[in-house]
Amino acid sequence: MEAPEGYRARQRPRPGAGVPRSAPPLRLSRPGSHLPSPLWHGVRWLPSPHHRDRGGAAVDLVVIHHISCPPGHFGTADVEELFLGRLDTAKHPAYREVEGKELSAHFLVDRRGRVTQFVPTDRAAYHAGASRWRGREGCNDFSVGIELIGDADHDFTERQYAALAGLCRRLMRAHPRITPRRIVGHSQVAWPRGRKADPGPRFDWDRLRRDLATC
Repeated sequence: MEAPEGYRARQRPRPGAGVPRSAPPLRLSRPGSHLPSPLWHGVRWLPSPHHRDRGGAAVDLVVIHHISCPPGHFGTADVEELFLGRLDTAKHPAYREVEGKELSAHFLVDRRGRVTQFVPTDRAAYHAGASRWRGREGCNDFSVGIELIGDADHDFTERQYAALAGLCRRLMRAHPRITPRRIVGHSQVAWPRGRKADPGPRFDWDRLRRDLATC
């Protein structure tokens, strides 16, 4: 199963009850503020319990991943359950590797281009795992994680690219230290090098760069 490795061991079972779905649709951090603010409407908000304080680190990196749960399945239900801490790991053999682990990303972009947010961007999500960027370790502390529904064997959709570019533009405005050069793949930060390959060879980086250049 393709899943992010930026997890921590679960301290106690999380039954999943009581996860509200009526919070504001998007939560980003305004520059200079530690409080999440709804800056972009139209994004689903499913608050994950899997996050932590950034320890004062400024957000200056976006890490792009791909995920499919179970492998080769491009629905979102099990990915959402994973990030919400409610995944039934007995459903599929591939889920055994995430048993007892807390995983999350800030955003998920499905095949139709729908964006769901799980963690406010002023909080660290558990997506990058052992990682290093330009000599700095622990990329979860200073990055936003974006998961694309997909895998290494299939092209991403037109709607996914459009939604991803729009999301990255808004993140750059909300966190001015993020630049197009600081939007990278999991493969570029995972440590040791070669540990991860996503978003994979079918991800069109040139297209994303062109889209961002027109913002």
